[in-house]
Amino acid sequence: MSESKPNQPKPKRPRGRAQLLPGKCIACGARCESSCPVNCVSMNDAGEPIIDAEKCIGCLKCVKVCPASALEMVFTPEELALLAALDRSGTVQAAEEEDPEAAALAQMQAAYRGVWVFVEQEDGEAAKVSWELLGKGRELASKLGVELSAVVIGHQAEHLCREAFSYGATKAYLLDAAVYANYRTQSYLEAMCHLIEQYKPEVILMGATGMGRDLAGAVATKVGTGLTADCTGLDIDDKRNLMQTRPAFGGNIMATIMCDKYRPQMSTVRPHVMQMPEPLAGADGEIIKVHFSIPEEQVLAKVLEVIRDGDSKHKVDIGGAEFIISGGRGMMGPDNFALLKELADELGAVVGASRSAVDAGWMPHDRQVGQTGKTVRPKIYIACGISGAIQHLVGMQDADLIIAINRDKEAPIFEVAHYGIVGDLFQVVPELTRKIRELKKQGQGARGK
Repeated sequence: MSESKPNQPKPKRPRGRAQLLPGKCIACGARCESSCPVNCVSMNDAGEPIIDAEKCIGCLKCVKVCPASALEMVFTPEELALLAALDRSGTVQAAEEEDPEAAALAQMQAAYRGVWVFVEQEDGEAAKVSWELLGKGRELASKLGVELSAVVIGHQAEHLCREAFSYGATKAYLLDAAVYANYRTQSYLEAMCHLIEQYKPEVILMGATGMGRDLAGAVATKVGTGLTADCTGLDIDDKRNLMQTRPAFGGNIMATIMCDKYRPQMSTVRPHVMQMPEPLAGADGEIIKVHFSIPEEQVLAKVLEVIRDGDSKHKVDIGGAEFIISGGRGMMGPDNFALLKELADELGAVVGASRSAVDAGWMPHDRQVGQTGKTVRPKIYIACGISGAIQHLVGMQDADLIIAINRDKEAPIFEVAHYGIVGDLFQVVPELTRKIRELKKQGQGARGK
């Protein structure tokens, strides 16, 4: 009889070590770092991962969460030889046990479907940013294969549901009660949370206005989800995650942030960042009237009187202007903005400013264009003495036509400008004004004949 050999343990399949692929990282917000169970991932100043190969256990978690597939597993020559030997011998690696945490996460996410846009309104008039977001929401809903819905909270505001249908919504959730006549955080918060609990949306978009920022932060906190503020770009990845792009690291880079473990995914977007869709006359949809409100006596804040800004008639809405002439640090002082005002008067434009000019006290804050000012989308934008820091560019780069005037031919503003004039603005701007006046006089003379 032959002597039986004891069972030999099967060799373990090598796991390898994680490694960053050059040029692939999109600085998504350190998702790989937060997913690592052994803290072997740290981030550099550019938002890219630095991996300690000695500590890496090859668990693949960082590879799986990376939205840009910027991480891969690498193996030593010895590990590669073992893998080849295992493949030749037909040794099959046992299927990995299902991760209970991953299964629970997938089940939770499957319960959330649909894209919602909160329709901000005051006295029955909707904020234009709501319609802009419906246009973007239509794109996101199409990629996800779900419905686009509007959320209308107010009093006697059903007409906004029908208006929302013309901008792309196919369904509208309406909460109409006297307690919602004026915006108050508590009442609107309870209304939104009730809707979320009952209907479970996948994505919620709100305008980055005073109301939207206040409500979005409160809702995200109460439902326990993530919120990305002041987004400049929105998209969907192949795992149904909302890719939310916004300036980061003081505006020096554009980061893409995702909320992959919580639902709903929430974003706020500034007015004029997204393209306004063309309304479709006669569009219809389903209005779902939700009968939910809290008693007035339970709302701690009371609106005693609404006082309109008496000076609002004289203020300039730079965010809605179609023609803007902006000045920056190159204007050298507040008095020199009179040059831009002369040109603006001839062209029917409004005068804007960069942050440096506003911080210097040369122009009021309501004229500031940029990340910490207003986002604009005019037909024509003329930048005078503005170098083009990214904080300014994110606020005006979607203008239909950009003209830059700067003495520095290497100024970043020329990278986004359609037309550039390298020269002294104190010579160029007055000459432009003079030439336009001449052309206008010639036009008037021709009409007189």
